Order: sequence, then C-alpha cells, then structure tokens
Amino acid sequence: MSDPNAARFAYTSERQALEGFLDYQREGLLLTLKGLDDAAARTAPSASSLSLLGLIKHAATWERRWFQVIVAGRELSENWPAVKAEPRDADMMVDENDTVDHWVAYYREQIAESRAIVASMDLDSPCAREDIIECNVRYVLFHMIEETARHGGHADIIRETLDGTRQS
Repeated sequence: MSDPNAARFAYTSERQALEGFLDYQREGLLLTLKGLDDAAARTAPSASSLSLLGLIKHAATWERRWFQVIVAGRELSENWPAVKAEPRDADMMVDENDTVDHWVAYYREQIAESRAIVASMDLDSPCAREDIIECNVRYVLFHMIEETARHGGHADIIRETLDGTRQS
C-alpha cells in the first residue's frame, strides 16, 4: 500500500526534510484554529489551562526565542532571557485582548524570520548563545519539530473537545 503523503515528503536532502517536517507541524498547529472565533480559541476545555490560542502564542514566543535568540544570537532586551515572565507559563496565558488574527499573524512573522535565519546557516553551525545551550542548527530544527508536534497533539485534543472537529 502506498502512502498518500509520500509526494509531500519526497525530500532530497536532510535540510529539506527538517525544514519540511517543521513546516508541516507548524501548519498543523495553525489549522486547529480554522473556523474558530476569538472566544472559542481562548477556551480551555480541560483540567489544564491550555487553550488553542495559548498554544499558538506559546509556539510563536518560542519560535522567536529559539531561532532569533539562541541560533542567531540577537539581543531582545525587553524579552527572554534578560526578562523572565512570571508565572512560568505566562506565554500560554491569554485574555480577551488576545485575538486569533493577532497571534496567527505574529506566529507567521516569526516562522518567516526563522526560515531566513536557517537558510543563512549550515546545519552544523553552532548556535550563537552557547551560554543558554550548546547545540547547532540541526539540533534546533529537530527540537522545534518535536515541540511543535507535541503542542499540535495538545491542540488536536482541545479542538476535538471544543466542537468535535478532527484534523485529517
């Protein structure tokens, strides 16, 4: 039996595979918001405080931190790591001022910047912020695939709980 997704994942290099799988996970996470209004996207339907919008906010925040701060070494003085938010999971908390349009646009901006950073470097290039973690671009891509997929799983459960919608 052939895999109907095989063409989508027909990568010819390790770089293409890593970038492609990360993009696939990013889009899957964003897809969980399709058709929801702001109020529904802010709803936390389980025992945890996780909401779909909170997961997108978290993904966008850490997309920026991993690629712009850790990989590229940019100083974002108003943000992590210079300033640590309290409580620890503040990047997942949302309120009535948080909107789907804002966080989706912000996440897409961070993704575009991440892609540009990765395109300018070799996979073996060490990350600039070795004071935070000693790793290379390849490690960060693998890590972001793992984390984005993990949060995509959370998002799938939340969305199904909200209205029964299941991603194919």
